[in-house]
Amino acid sequence: MTSTKPTDIRITAVRTTYEHYDYRTTMKFGGMAVDKATILNVECEVVTRSGKVARGFGSMPLSNIWAFPSRTMNYDQTLAAMTALAERCTRIMEGHAEVGHPVDLGVELEEKFLAAADEVSRDLKLDQPIPKLATLVTGSPFDAALHDAFGKAHGLNCYHTYGPDFMSRDLGAYLGAEYAGRWISDFVLRTPKARMPLYHLIGALDPLDDAELTKPVGDGLPETLPQWIRFNGLTHLKIKLNGDDVAWDLERILKVDRLSADTQRDIGVSAWLYSLDFNERCPNVDYLTEMLRKLRERSPAGFDRVQYVEQPTARDLKAHPGNRMHEAAKLKPVVIDESLTDLESLMLAREMGYTGAALKACKGQSQSMLMAAAAQKLGMFLCVQDLTCPGASLIHSAGIAAHVPGVAAIESNSRQYCPAANSAWADRFPGIFKVRNGSMDTSCLTGLGLGSV
Repeated sequence: MTSTKPTDIRITAVRTTYEHYDYRTTMKFGGMAVDKATILNVECEVVTRSGKVARGFGSMPLSNIWAFPSRTMNYDQTLAAMTALAERCTRIMEGHAEVGHPVDLGVELEEKFLAAADEVSRDLKLDQPIPKLATLVTGSPFDAALHDAFGKAHGLNCYHTYGPDFMSRDLGAYLGAEYAGRWISDFVLRTPKARMPLYHLIGALDPLDDAELTKPVGDGLPETLPQWIRFNGLTHLKIKLNGDDVAWDLERILKVDRLSADTQRDIGVSAWLYSLDFNERCPNVDYLTEMLRKLRERSPAGFDRVQYVEQPTARDLKAHPGNRMHEAAKLKPVVIDESLTDLESLMLAREMGYTGAALKACKGQSQSMLMAAAAQKLGMFLCVQDLTCPGASLIHSAGIAAHVPGVAAIESNSRQYCPAANSAWADRFPGIFKVRNGSMDTSCLTGLGLGSV
């Protein structure tokens, strides 16, 4: 890498810590139940060419069940692999002597982290190697800490540092010649959107009504869908589906729609939306198109409320070339999520008929910015999902959603499943952690760096 900007930084120290939380209630997705979280926190010290020192902070739940699914290894084994990789990433980052912009450093470190993942897989004699997605998740708080430190070193929010004043290379250097002359700053907002609707998660195990509420938590928070709608004034609902039973999935959506319609009518709301998330569980595209067409037959209004569909089939696109989304995408936007790990996967997904892309802070700030630019240039539907991010990781995720044009809503699942991890942050960022009228006040996302600390 060649970079001679006076604003460039060099990494001088890295420190990691962990937090562990039990979930308030069990969340089911992709056929798996999750009831706890391990959060990786990274502190990074950097120095500019002129000698100014700054410290950055990044945080992310490792979410190994999502990032490292395995049929032969249990939760503790895949989590141990990711934490072993995190230790290796710490040493790699501490020894990285290059000087540059965080995107340059982040791209270089990603390659080193991927190589380290292969080494850890061999050293631990894992039944399967650590997937690229798990490596991105593990590396994401390291990358976040870099961007956070860079912004703080220059007294700026990091979304003000993605143009030629701070970067030595334009997008052509990362994404190809067709992006030459364009910068990340051309594809992000300097000022965040003031408010954003919140997508509330309805897990496959979540009780929809009192009849399904067999084991109340009793902690004062809502426990059924109508209670949550009233509590937060919800207008956007994300419905987790099983993908292996059309009748069950269809009835689940229809019941959500009935309960929502009754509750929204009572509180005077006339418009609301759904997203459908199969977490790769559909056996093929025909399953999805059948379910959507049956939904349209049974409830035209419910069908109209579906804003988009997330990753319906297997994440390994190359291994399943028959899962082409063109017919399904004629009905609703179909978004790539688990499959999106780089520009190559984005282009392959688009070729296979995907019309949207999900950005996630857990895949790294550097990559999120590059994919946001590429997806916008390709005219794709955009959304941001949060991996049940609490605390600083939610602020990071919300920052991406609020600064990327075209992202219409935001997610905040931790307030439902892991509110204890938010308790230290709620009073400092009430707009983010206290949802009112179905939306977040994202106007506060203007602090230095990533804006969390």
